[in-house]
Amino acid sequence: MAELKPTARTASDAYLSAPPLVMTPEHDKWVAICPLDRLARQPILCFRLEKVDLLLLRDGDRIFACERACPHEQADLSLGRIKDGRLFCPRHFASFDLDDGEVSAGWPSRRLRRYPAKTGNGRIWIDAAAVHRATD
Repeated sequence: MAELKPTARTASDAYLSAPPLVMTPEHDKWVAICPLDRLARQPILCFRLEKVDLLLLRDGDRIFACERACPHEQADLSLGRIKDGRLFCPRHFASFDLDDGEVSAGWPSRRLRRYPAKTGNGRIWIDAAAVHRATD
């Protein structure tokens, strides 16, 4: 599988994008997003898969993938921060547990959508079938 190539939405916002995927039972569902060391340099990385804006997140040695827009007010979570296993929204400062997506107490929001991510062969891989299912 080909690795996603960086593109730019604006001069200050580089993200990764891939051509649309065709998912069939014969195809491997995992897609290489970027080299592992890319996420070591920056803990939040934007990318697009299946026309869906997503984030790759690093919290210590753990890697996560989730939706980019906050489920509460659609704020851009790539502008937030990660601390102690939680992703903090830059708009209202609620936070989401990276293990289960649960929002912090007191906020009327659904859970943050997370997608399976893994590392292998020096790359970060995302389960494209899970992203595809979530957007159907």
